[in-house]
Formats: sequence, structure tokens, C-alpha cells
Amino acid sequence: MTIRTGHPLAYPALVTIGTLAITIAWVPIADPEQVAMLIAVAAVILGYTGFRFAVAVGYLPAGVRGREVAVRRVRQQHRLVSRSWLEFTVNGRNRWLPVYFEPGLVTLTPQLAEIDVRTMSIDGRRVYPSGRVRDSEPVGRLVDNPERADPEAIGRTGVGRRVLLDAQSAVVGPFAGLLWVYVAGGGVVAFVAATVVGAATATWLSAVRGSDPS
Repeated sequence: MTIRTGHPLAYPALVTIGTLAITIAWVPIADPEQVAMLIAVAAVILGYTGFRFAVAVGYLPAGVRGREVAVRRVRQQHRLVSRSWLEFTVNGRNRWLPVYFEPGLVTLTPQLAEIDVRTMSIDGRRVYPSGRVRDSEPVGRLVDNPERADPEAIGRTGVGRRVLLDAQSAVVGPFAGLLWVYVAGGGVVAFVAATVVGAATATWLSAVRGSDPS
């Protein structure tokens, strides 16, 4: 049960860079008030991404530090949200830790694997938390990995598929455009710019929270 291929933080970092590029691209044609709003959006994106990555690199679940515990991977599906979680038991209580998706996660069978919490690694491969451990089961439907690993599963988790799935959240774009025009004014160009920035930001938020394309 070895996790292979790709760095879990590469995809959210790539989406962050793309979203920042889309946001800043509108600055040359924006008025001063709109520029300020664009800069504020960019600052939020940078700050929140930095926070999420800091958690991913430095967070160790309370109560299990310094231990090796048995875990299994489950996929959460709730509305447009799909995330990977590691489920484990400590002191007789089940806990769930969200992690950034890594293609090798889909090859883990339902049997429990050992995770070294001191290094957050499974079979010597690092996993990165995408949030804090929780004592209650995540909302929505939790799907176990199949008994046998699907050899074609990794091929269905490429960047294109991930962007396409995360872009489902982009439906909020027009609403962001309407809100922007209502607050800051402007015509069609302002609406289009706000719609594009809102759609990109929604896609980024899904990615940086640790979406699961499997």
C-alpha cells in the first residue's frame, strides 16, 4: 500500500497562481476603487493560501503526536464538496483528519494502513492535512476505497479533471459580478471582470481546501 506520484500541494499552489494571475490581469483597466477591491481579493487569496499551507506542513493531530496509528482513507461527498479523509481510532473514539489529495490515496485498500504521526507519512510517503482533526463524522456520504485498487484510477485524477470538478463552484461567478457592480458601480466590463474573478476565486477555494477528484 504505497502512495505514489505527485506532491499533494502542487495542485492547490498551481490553482492559486492562476487565480492571482486572473485577478491582477484586470488591474490595468479598472478604476481606483476597483483596483483596491482587486488587491484586497488578491491579498485574501495569498493570506488564506499561506495559512492552509502552514497548517498542512506543520499541523500534528492532538492526542496522537509521537504515535503510529492505523488509518483508512475515505472520500467525502457532500453537494459540490469532495474531500479525502483519514479515519482512525484513538482511545476508543473515531476521528477524522482531512488531507490534500494525492493520487496514491486511491490505491489504498480498506484494510488499515499505518501512519507515522510524527512525520505524517504512510509507507514513508508524506501526507498533508487540509484542516484540523475532528471528533464528529464529516457531513455527507463517506465512500470507502474498493477492496481491490483500480489500476486506472490514478489516470482519472489529472490536473484537467481536477480543475473541471473544482470549477463547478464557479456558478457563483455571476452573483459575485452583480454584487460587485451593486457595491462599486461600473458597467458591463466591471460585471464581466467581477464574474471572472468570482468564478476563479470559487474554484481556488475548492482547490485550496483539499478537493478530491476521485
